[in-house]
Amino acid sequence: MRKKITVKSLLYLVCLIWLNACKVPALINKQENKSTPSFYKNESDTNNVAKINWKVYFNDPNLASLIDTALVNNQELNIALQEIEMTKNEVMARKGEYQPFLNFRGGAAADRSGKYTWNGFSEEDLKANPDKGPKYVGDFLSGAYFSWELDVWKKLHNAKKSATLKYLSTIEGKNFMVTNIIAEIANSYYELMALDNLMSVLQQNIKLQNNAYELVKLEKDAAKVSQLAVNRFEAQLLNTKNLKYEIQQKIIETENRIVFLTGRFTQKIARNGDLFKTTISDSISAGLPSQLLSNRPDIRQAELELAAAKLDVQVAKANFYPSFSLNAGIGFQAYNPLYLIRPESILYNLAGEVVGPLVNKNAIKASYYNANAQQIKAVYNYEQSILNAHIEVVNQLSNLENTKNSFETKSKEVDILNQSISISNDLFRSARADYIEVLSTQQEALDSKIELIEIKLKQIQAEINIYKALGGGWN
Repeated sequence: MRKKITVKSLLYLVCLIWLNACKVPALINKQENKSTPSFYKNESDTNNVAKINWKVYFNDPNLASLIDTALVNNQELNIALQEIEMTKNEVMARKGEYQPFLNFRGGAAADRSGKYTWNGFSEEDLKANPDKGPKYVGDFLSGAYFSWELDVWKKLHNAKKSATLKYLSTIEGKNFMVTNIIAEIANSYYELMALDNLMSVLQQNIKLQNNAYELVKLEKDAAKVSQLAVNRFEAQLLNTKNLKYEIQQKIIETENRIVFLTGRFTQKIARNGDLFKTTISDSISAGLPSQLLSNRPDIRQAELELAAAKLDVQVAKANFYPSFSLNAGIGFQAYNPLYLIRPESILYNLAGEVVGPLVNKNAIKASYYNANAQQIKAVYNYEQSILNAHIEVVNQLSNLENTKNSFETKSKEVDILNQSISISNDLFRSARADYIEVLSTQQEALDSKIELIEIKLKQIQAEINIYKALGGGWN
Protein backbone atom coordinates (compact mmCIF):
# COMPACT_ATOMS: atom_id res chain seq x y z
CA MET A 1 0.00 0.00 0.00
CA ARG A 2 2.83 2.30 0.87
CA LYS A 3 4.50 1.57 -2.47
CA LYS A 4 1.35 2.48 -4.42
CA ILE A 5 1.11 5.84 -2.67
CA THR A 6 4.71 6.58 -3.54
CA VAL A 7 4.14 5.81 -7.21
CA LYS A 8 1.03 7.98 -7.29
CA SER A 9 2.90 10.82 -5.65
CA LEU A 10 5.69 10.49 -8.17
CA LEU A 11 3.27 10.61 -11.09
CA TYR A 12 1.53 13.61 -9.56
CA LEU A 13 4.86 15.37 -9.21
CA VAL A 14 5.79 14.64 -12.82
CA CYS A 15 2.45 16.05 -13.98
CA LEU A 16 3.01 19.22 -11.97
CA ILE A 17 6.48 19.67 -13.42
CA TRP A 18 5.14 19.10 -16.95
CA LEU A 19 2.34 21.61 -16.52
CA ASN A 20 4.78 24.14 -15.14
CA ALA A 21 7.07 23.48 -18.09
CA CYS A 22 4.23 24.24 -20.49
CA LYS A 23 3.62 27.63 -18.86
CA VAL A 24 4.32 30.44 -21.36
CA PRO A 25 5.92 33.69 -20.10
CA ALA A 26 3.87 36.86 -20.50
CA LEU A 27 4.94 39.38 -23.14
CA ILE A 28 4.40 43.08 -23.80
CA ASN A 29 2.39 43.55 -26.99
CA LYS A 30 2.19 46.64 -29.18
CA GLN A 31 -0.64 47.18 -31.64
CA GLU A 32 0.30 48.86 -34.91
CA ASN A 33 -1.25 52.15 -35.99
CA LYS A 34 -2.54 51.77 -39.55
CA SER A 35 -4.00 55.26 -39.88
CA THR A 36 -2.62 57.76 -42.40
CA PRO A 37 -2.80 61.57 -42.12
CA SER A 38 -6.02 62.77 -43.67
CA PHE A 39 -4.79 65.75 -45.65
CA TYR A 40 -2.98 66.61 -48.85
CA LYS A 41 -3.46 69.52 -51.16
CA ASN A 42 -6.98 68.38 -52.07
CA GLU A 43 -8.74 65.80 -49.92
CA SER A 44 -11.48 65.12 -52.47
CA ASP A 45 -9.11 64.24 -55.34
CA THR A 46 -9.29 60.48 -55.78
CA ASN A 47 -7.18 60.45 -58.96
CA ASN A 48 -3.63 59.26 -58.43
CA VAL A 49 -0.74 59.73 -60.83
CA ALA A 50 0.86 56.55 -59.44
CA LYS A 51 -1.71 54.49 -61.38
CA ILE A 52 -0.22 55.68 -64.68
CA ASN A 53 2.19 53.25 -66.31
CA TRP A 54 5.75 54.58 -66.33
CA LYS A 55 5.96 54.28 -70.12
CA VAL A 56 3.05 56.71 -70.38
CA TYR A 57 4.25 59.01 -67.60
CA PHE A 58 7.80 59.30 -69.02
CA ASN A 59 6.89 59.96 -72.62
CA ASP A 60 10.44 59.90 -73.98
CA PRO A 61 11.56 56.97 -76.19
CA ASN A 62 15.22 57.30 -75.16
CA LEU A 63 14.38 57.26 -71.46
CA ALA A 64 11.95 54.36 -71.94
CA SER A 65 14.68 52.36 -73.66
CA LEU A 66 17.08 52.96 -70.76
CA ILE A 67 14.49 51.89 -68.18
CA ASP A 68 13.58 48.77 -70.17
CA THR A 69 17.25 47.81 -70.32
CA ALA A 70 17.71 48.42 -66.58
CA LEU A 71 14.73 46.26 -65.65
CA VAL A 72 16.44 43.36 -67.43
CA ASN A 73 20.15 43.94 -66.75
CA ASN A 74 20.39 45.81 -63.45
CA GLN A 75 22.55 43.66 -61.16
CA GLU A 76 20.94 44.81 -57.93
CA LEU A 77 17.50 43.95 -59.26
CA ASN A 78 18.68 40.54 -60.44
CA ILE A 79 20.18 39.88 -57.00
CA ALA A 80 16.79 40.70 -55.50
CA LEU A 81 15.14 38.22 -57.88
CA GLN A 82 17.47 35.48 -56.67
CA GLU A 83 16.62 36.34 -53.07
CA ILE A 84 12.95 35.93 -53.99
CA GLU A 85 13.72 32.46 -55.32
CA MET A 86 15.52 31.63 -52.06
CA THR A 87 12.52 32.68 -49.95
CA LYS A 88 10.25 30.71 -52.28
CA ASN A 89 12.35 27.62 -51.63
CA GLU A 90 12.07 28.31 -47.91
CA VAL A 91 8.28 28.09 -48.24
CA MET A 92 8.71 24.69 -49.88
CA ALA A 93 10.97 23.54 -47.05
CA ARG A 94 8.55 24.71 -44.36
CA LYS A 95 5.65 23.01 -46.12
CA GLY A 96 7.56 19.73 -46.13
CA GLU A 97 8.14 19.84 -42.39
CA TYR A 98 4.52 19.13 -41.45
CA GLN A 99 4.03 16.44 -44.06
CA PRO A 100 4.93 12.76 -43.38
CA PHE A 101 8.44 11.57 -44.19
CA LEU A 102 8.96 8.20 -45.92
CA ASN A 103 12.54 7.05 -46.37
CA PHE A 104 14.15 3.93 -47.77
CA ARG A 105 16.98 2.28 -45.93
CA GLY A 106 19.28 -0.54 -46.92
CA GLY A 107 22.44 -1.78 -45.27
CA ALA A 108 24.95 -4.57 -44.97
CA ALA A 109 27.42 -5.15 -42.17
CA ALA A 110 29.94 -7.78 -41.06
CA ASP A 111 31.73 -7.91 -37.75
CA ARG A 112 34.48 -9.93 -36.15
CA SER A 113 34.62 -10.08 -32.37
CA GLY A 114 37.71 -10.59 -30.28
CA LYS A 115 38.56 -14.23 -29.55
CA TYR A 116 38.42 -13.85 -25.79
CA THR A 117 34.94 -12.29 -25.66
CA TRP A 118 31.58 -14.02 -25.36
CA ASN A 119 30.78 -13.21 -28.99
CA GLY A 120 34.24 -14.31 -30.06
CA PHE A 121 33.87 -17.56 -28.13
CA SER A 122 30.57 -18.24 -29.90
CA GLU A 123 32.12 -17.58 -33.30
CA GLU A 124 34.96 -20.00 -32.60
CA ASP A 125 32.43 -22.59 -31.48
CA LEU A 126 30.49 -22.15 -34.73
CA LYS A 127 33.64 -22.65 -36.76
CA ALA A 128 34.34 -25.90 -34.91
CA ASN A 129 30.72 -27.06 -35.26
CA PRO A 130 29.28 -25.51 -38.45
CA ASP A 131 26.04 -27.43 -38.11
CA LYS A 132 25.09 -25.55 -34.94
CA GLY A 133 24.57 -22.15 -36.55
CA PRO A 134 24.78 -19.90 -39.62
CA LYS A 135 27.70 -19.89 -41.97
CA TYR A 136 27.84 -16.08 -42.11
CA VAL A 137 28.06 -13.63 -39.22
CA GLY A 138 26.60 -10.37 -40.52
CA ASP A 139 23.58 -8.06 -40.65
CA PHE A 140 21.67 -7.32 -43.84
CA LEU A 141 18.53 -5.24 -44.02
CA SER A 142 16.26 -3.28 -46.35
CA GLY A 143 13.05 -1.46 -45.60
CA ALA A 144 10.96 1.69 -45.51
CA TYR A 145 10.70 4.03 -42.54
CA PHE A 146 7.90 6.46 -41.84
CA SER A 147 7.92 9.46 -39.48
CA TRP A 148 5.41 12.23 -38.93
CA GLU A 149 5.30 15.04 -36.38
CA LEU A 150 1.69 15.78 -35.49
CA ASP A 151 1.23 19.55 -35.71
CA VAL A 152 -1.10 19.76 -32.72
CA TRP A 153 -0.20 23.37 -31.86
CA LYS A 154 0.03 24.50 -35.55
CA LYS A 155 3.68 25.35 -35.05
CA LEU A 156 4.73 23.93 -38.41
CA HIS A 157 1.75 25.38 -40.28
CA ASN A 158 2.42 28.83 -38.79
CA ALA A 159 6.08 28.55 -39.75
CA LYS A 160 5.02 27.79 -43.32
CA LYS A 161 2.59 30.76 -43.35
CA SER A 162 5.33 33.01 -41.98
CA ALA A 163 7.70 31.86 -44.72
CA THR A 164 4.99 32.56 -47.32
CA LEU A 165 4.49 36.10 -46.00
CA LYS A 166 8.25 36.69 -46.06
CA TYR A 167 8.30 35.46 -49.65
CA LEU A 168 5.55 37.92 -50.57
CA SER A 169 7.40 40.70 -48.74
CA THR A 170 10.51 40.09 -50.86
CA ILE A 171 8.34 40.51 -53.96
CA GLU A 172 7.17 43.87 -52.61
CA GLY A 173 10.78 44.73 -51.84
CA LYS A 174 11.62 43.99 -55.47
CA ASN A 175 8.72 46.21 -56.59
CA PHE A 176 10.00 49.04 -54.41
CA MET A 177 13.45 48.57 -55.94
CA VAL A 178 11.92 48.81 -59.41
CA THR A 179 10.28 52.12 -58.42
CA ASN A 180 13.59 53.45 -57.12
CA ILE A 181 15.53 52.33 -60.20
CA ILE A 182 13.03 53.97 -62.56
CA ALA A 183 13.16 57.20 -60.58
CA GLU A 184 16.95 57.15 -60.33
CA ILE A 185 17.40 56.61 -64.06
CA ALA A 186 14.86 59.34 -64.88
CA ASN A 187 16.54 61.78 -62.48
CA SER A 188 19.98 61.04 -63.95
CA TYR A 189 18.64 61.25 -67.51
CA TYR A 190 17.17 64.72 -67.00
CA GLU A 191 20.26 65.78 -65.08
CA LEU A 192 22.25 64.81 -68.17
CA MET A 193 20.01 66.97 -70.35
CA ALA A 194 20.37 69.84 -67.87
CA LEU A 195 24.16 69.55 -68.18
CA ASP A 196 23.82 69.64 -71.98
CA ASN A 197 21.80 72.84 -71.66
CA LEU A 198 24.38 74.29 -69.30
CA MET A 199 27.08 73.53 -71.83
CA SER A 200 25.04 75.27 -74.52
CA VAL A 201 24.60 78.34 -72.30
CA LEU A 202 28.33 78.43 -71.58
CA GLN A 203 29.11 78.26 -75.30
CA GLN A 204 26.77 81.17 -75.97
CA ASN A 205 28.26 83.21 -73.15
CA ILE A 206 31.82 82.45 -74.23
CA LYS A 207 30.95 83.84 -77.66
CA LEU A 208 29.31 86.89 -76.06
CA GLN A 209 32.18 87.51 -73.66
CA ASN A 210 34.73 87.03 -76.42
CA ASN A 211 33.02 89.78 -78.44
CA ALA A 212 33.08 92.03 -75.39
CA TYR A 213 36.75 91.21 -74.86
CA GLU A 214 37.61 92.16 -78.47
CA LEU A 215 35.62 95.38 -78.07
CA VAL A 216 37.45 96.42 -74.90
CA LYS A 217 40.80 95.76 -76.60
CA LEU A 218 39.79 98.20 -79.32
CA GLU A 219 38.77 100.68 -76.64
CA LYS A 220 42.16 100.26 -75.02
CA ASP A 221 43.94 100.89 -78.33
CA ALA A 222 41.89 104.05 -78.58
CA ALA A 223 43.09 105.00 -75.07
CA LYS A 224 39.54 105.00 -73.76
CA VAL A 225 40.18 102.29 -71.14
CA SER A 226 43.22 100.95 -69.33
CA GLN A 227 44.92 97.55 -69.47
CA LEU A 228 43.07 96.73 -66.25
CA ALA A 229 39.79 96.63 -68.14
CA VAL A 230 41.28 94.32 -70.78
CA ASN A 231 42.61 91.99 -68.08
CA ARG A 232 39.25 91.89 -66.27
CA PHE A 233 37.37 90.97 -69.47
CA GLU A 234 39.96 88.32 -70.38
CA ALA A 235 39.81 86.84 -66.85
CA GLN A 236 36.03 86.61 -67.05
CA LEU A 237 36.28 84.86 -70.42
CA LEU A 238 38.82 82.35 -69.10
CA ASN A 239 36.68 81.66 -66.02
CA THR A 240 33.69 80.83 -68.20
CA LYS A 241 35.81 78.57 -70.42
CA ASN A 242 37.05 76.80 -67.30
CA LEU A 243 33.47 75.99 -66.29
CA LYS A 244 33.18 73.90 -69.46
CA TYR A 245 35.63 71.32 -68.13
CA GLU A 246 33.68 70.95 -64.90
CA ILE A 247 30.46 70.44 -66.86
CA GLN A 248 32.15 67.93 -69.17
CA GLN A 249 33.30 65.86 -66.20
CA LYS A 250 29.80 65.90 -64.71
CA ILE A 251 28.39 64.74 -68.05
CA ILE A 252 30.78 61.76 -68.10
CA GLU A 253 29.97 60.82 -64.49
CA THR A 254 26.22 61.11 -65.06
CA GLU A 255 26.40 59.00 -68.22
CA ASN A 256 28.37 56.33 -66.36
CA ARG A 257 25.84 56.38 -63.51
CA ILE A 258 23.10 55.59 -66.03
CA VAL A 259 25.32 52.95 -67.65
CA PHE A 260 25.81 51.31 -64.24
CA LEU A 261 22.06 51.29 -63.53
CA THR A 262 21.36 49.69 -66.92
CA GLY A 263 24.00 47.01 -66.31
CA ARG A 264 25.99 47.84 -69.42
CA PHE A 265 29.54 48.96 -70.14
CA THR A 266 30.36 52.56 -71.02
CA GLN A 267 28.56 53.92 -74.03
CA LYS A 268 26.96 57.14 -75.22
CA ILE A 269 23.53 57.93 -73.77
CA ALA A 270 21.07 59.05 -76.45
CA ARG A 271 18.92 62.00 -75.40
CA ASN A 272 16.91 64.87 -76.83
CA GLY A 273 17.90 68.09 -75.04
CA ASP A 274 14.90 69.99 -76.38
CA LEU A 275 12.56 67.92 -74.18
CA PHE A 276 14.25 69.44 -71.14
CA LYS A 277 12.35 72.68 -71.73
CA THR A 278 8.99 70.93 -71.22
CA THR A 279 7.51 69.34 -68.11
CA ILE A 280 6.82 65.62 -67.73
CA SER A 281 3.18 66.05 -66.75
CA ASP A 282 0.87 69.04 -67.04
CA SER A 283 -1.01 68.17 -63.85
CA ILE A 284 -0.17 66.01 -60.85
CA SER A 285 -2.93 64.25 -58.90
CA ALA A 286 -1.82 62.92 -55.53
CA GLY A 287 -5.07 61.14 -54.67
CA LEU A 288 -5.99 60.31 -51.08
CA PRO A 289 -3.40 59.62 -48.36
CA SER A 290 -5.03 56.26 -47.63
CA GLN A 291 -4.12 55.12 -51.15
CA LEU A 292 -0.48 55.02 -50.07
CA LEU A 293 -1.21 51.80 -48.16
CA SER A 294 -2.02 50.00 -51.41
CA ASN A 295 0.27 51.88 -53.83
CA ARG A 296 3.57 51.98 -51.95
CA PRO A 297 5.44 48.63 -52.16
CA ASP A 298 7.57 49.47 -49.11
CA ILE A 299 4.47 49.89 -46.95
CA ARG A 300 3.04 46.59 -48.15
CA GLN A 301 6.42 44.96 -47.57
CA ALA A 302 6.50 46.26 -43.99
CA GLU A 303 2.92 45.07 -43.44
CA LEU A 304 3.75 41.55 -44.66
CA GLU A 305 6.89 41.44 -42.51
CA LEU A 306 4.78 42.45 -39.51
CA ALA A 307 2.27 39.66 -40.20
CA ALA A 308 5.15 37.18 -40.51
CA ALA A 309 6.66 38.41 -37.23
CA LYS A 310 3.35 37.80 -35.44
CA LEU A 311 3.30 34.22 -36.69
CA ASP A 312 6.91 33.75 -35.62
CA VAL A 313 5.83 34.58 -32.07
CA GLN A 314 3.22 31.81 -32.26
CA VAL A 315 5.85 29.40 -33.57
CA ALA A 316 8.21 30.27 -30.72
CA LYS A 317 5.34 29.96 -28.23
CA ALA A 318 4.54 26.43 -29.40
CA ASN A 319 8.03 25.31 -28.35
CA PHE A 320 6.85 25.41 -24.72
CA TYR A 321 4.27 22.70 -25.46
CA PRO A 322 5.00 18.99 -25.94
CA SER A 323 5.44 17.69 -29.46
CA PHE A 324 3.86 14.47 -30.71
CA SER A 325 5.28 12.24 -33.39
CA LEU A 326 4.62 8.85 -34.99
CA ASN A 327 7.35 6.52 -36.20
CA ALA A 328 6.94 3.27 -38.12
CA GLY A 329 9.00 0.96 -40.22
CA ILE A 330 8.72 -2.24 -42.21
CA GLY A 331 11.37 -4.27 -43.97
CA PHE A 332 13.55 -7.35 -44.03
CA GLN A 333 16.55 -8.21 -41.87
CA ALA A 334 18.71 -11.37 -41.77
CA TYR A 335 22.23 -12.55 -41.06
CA ASN A 336 22.40 -14.08 -44.52
CA PRO A 337 21.55 -11.94 -47.59
CA LEU A 338 19.88 -14.96 -49.20
CA TYR A 339 17.29 -14.98 -46.40
CA LEU A 340 16.15 -11.37 -47.03
CA ILE A 341 13.47 -12.49 -49.46
CA ARG A 342 11.91 -14.95 -46.99
CA PRO A 343 8.70 -14.04 -45.13
CA GLU A 344 10.35 -15.04 -41.85
CA SER A 345 12.78 -12.09 -42.23
CA ILE A 346 10.02 -9.46 -42.14
CA LEU A 347 10.27 -6.93 -39.31
CA TYR A 348 8.11 -3.96 -38.43
CA ASN A 349 7.67 -1.38 -35.70
CA LEU A 350 5.22 1.30 -34.72
CA ALA A 351 5.85 3.86 -32.02
CA GLY A 352 4.43 7.12 -30.73
CA GLU A 353 6.55 9.74 -28.98
CA VAL A 354 5.84 12.73 -26.79
CA VAL A 355 8.66 15.20 -26.10
CA GLY A 356 8.38 18.37 -24.07
CA PRO A 357 10.61 20.70 -22.05
CA LEU A 358 10.85 20.28 -18.26
CA VAL A 359 13.75 22.29 -16.88
CA ASN A 360 16.35 24.69 -18.30
CA LYS A 361 14.12 26.41 -20.84
CA ASN A 362 16.47 29.37 -21.30
CA ALA A 363 17.00 28.73 -25.01
CA ILE A 364 13.25 28.45 -25.63
CA LYS A 365 12.55 31.60 -23.62
CA ALA A 366 15.29 33.52 -25.43
CA SER A 367 13.86 32.50 -28.80
CA TYR A 368 10.38 33.50 -27.64
CA TYR A 369 11.51 36.89 -26.35
CA ASN A 370 13.49 37.56 -29.54
CA ALA A 371 10.46 36.73 -31.68
CA ASN A 372 8.36 39.16 -29.69
CA ALA A 373 11.03 41.87 -29.90
CA GLN A 374 11.17 41.29 -33.65
CA GLN A 375 7.39 41.71 -33.80
CA ILE A 376 7.53 45.04 -31.95
CA LYS A 377 10.37 46.14 -34.22
CA ALA A 378 8.22 45.25 -37.23
CA VAL A 379 5.39 47.39 -35.80
CA TYR A 380 7.67 50.41 -35.55
CA ASN A 381 9.05 49.75 -39.03
CA TYR A 382 5.52 49.56 -40.44
CA GLU A 383 4.46 52.81 -38.78
CA GLN A 384 7.68 54.49 -39.89
CA SER A 385 7.12 53.44 -43.50
CA ILE A 386 3.65 55.04 -43.47
CA LEU A 387 4.97 58.24 -41.91
CA ASN A 388 7.92 58.37 -44.29
CA ALA A 389 5.68 57.88 -47.34
CA HIS A 390 3.31 60.66 -46.23
CA ILE A 391 6.15 63.11 -45.57
CA GLU A 392 7.74 62.33 -48.94
CA VAL A 393 4.48 63.10 -50.74
CA VAL A 394 3.87 66.33 -48.80
CA ASN A 395 7.43 67.49 -49.43
CA GLN A 396 7.30 66.76 -53.16
CA LEU A 397 3.89 68.42 -53.58
CA SER A 398 5.29 71.53 -51.94
CA ASN A 399 8.43 71.23 -54.06
CA LEU A 400 6.33 71.10 -57.23
CA GLU A 401 4.52 74.30 -56.34
CA ASN A 402 7.59 76.21 -55.24
CA THR A 403 9.82 75.18 -58.15
CA LYS A 404 7.07 76.14 -60.58
CA ASN A 405 6.80 79.63 -59.07
CA SER A 406 10.57 79.91 -58.80
CA PHE A 407 11.02 79.01 -62.48
CA GLU A 408 8.52 81.64 -63.55
CA THR A 409 10.22 84.32 -61.46
CA LYS A 410 13.73 83.38 -62.56
CA SER A 411 12.65 83.37 -66.22
CA LYS A 412 11.62 87.02 -65.92
CA GLU A 413 14.97 87.79 -64.29
CA VAL A 414 16.85 86.13 -67.16
CA ASP A 415 14.87 88.13 -69.74
CA ILE A 416 15.66 91.38 -67.95
CA LEU A 417 19.37 90.60 -67.65
CA ASN A 418 19.57 89.57 -71.32
CA GLN A 419 18.21 92.98 -72.21
CA SER A 420 20.65 94.60 -69.79
CA ILE A 421 23.61 93.05 -71.60
CA SER A 422 22.72 94.87 -74.83
CA ILE A 423 22.02 98.07 -72.94
CA SER A 424 25.31 97.95 -71.03
CA ASN A 425 27.28 97.30 -74.24
CA ASP A 426 25.64 100.28 -75.97
CA LEU A 427 26.27 102.52 -72.97
CA PHE A 428 29.89 101.39 -72.82
CA ARG A 429 30.45 102.24 -76.49
CA SER A 430 29.02 105.70 -75.91
CA ALA A 431 31.14 106.13 -72.76
CA ARG A 432 28.05 106.43 -70.58
CA ALA A 433 28.90 103.28 -68.57
CA ASP A 434 32.21 101.90 -67.37
CA TYR A 435 33.53 98.39 -68.01
CA ILE A 436 32.69 97.26 -64.44
CA GLU A 437 28.98 97.61 -65.21
CA VAL A 438 29.40 95.57 -68.40
CA LEU A 439 31.28 92.82 -66.55
CA SER A 440 28.76 92.70 -63.72
CA THR A 441 25.82 92.55 -66.11
CA GLN A 442 27.34 89.70 -68.12
CA GLN A 443 28.21 87.72 -65.00
CA GLU A 444 24.77 88.23 -63.49
CA ALA A 445 23.14 87.14 -66.73
CA LEU A 446 25.28 83.98 -66.88
CA ASP A 447 24.56 83.13 -63.25
CA SER A 448 20.83 83.65 -63.73
CA LYS A 449 20.79 81.36 -66.79
CA ILE A 450 22.62 78.64 -64.87
CA GLU A 451 20.22 79.02 -61.95
CA LEU A 452 17.24 78.86 -64.34
CA ILE A 453 18.46 75.51 -65.70
CA GLU A 454 19.02 74.22 -62.16
CA ILE A 455 15.51 75.29 -61.13
CA LYS A 456 14.06 73.62 -64.22
CA LEU A 457 15.91 70.42 -63.30
CA LYS A 458 14.50 70.62 -59.76
CA GLN A 459 11.00 71.08 -61.20
CA ILE A 460 11.35 67.99 -63.41
CA GLN A 461 12.89 65.95 -60.60
CA ALA A 462 10.01 66.98 -58.34
CA GLU A 463 7.62 65.48 -60.91
CA ILE A 464 9.72 62.30 -60.95
CA ASN A 465 9.95 62.11 -57.17
CA ILE A 466 6.23 62.69 -56.58
CA TYR A 467 5.53 59.79 -58.96
CA LYS A 468 7.95 57.66 -56.94
CA ALA A 469 6.60 58.90 -53.57
CA LEU A 470 3.04 57.98 -54.53
CA GLY A 471 4.16 54.46 -55.42
CA GLY A 472 4.23 54.65 -59.21
CA GLY A 473 6.38 52.69 -61.61
CA TRP A 474 6.47 49.19 -60.17
CA ASN A 475 3.21 48.04 -61.81
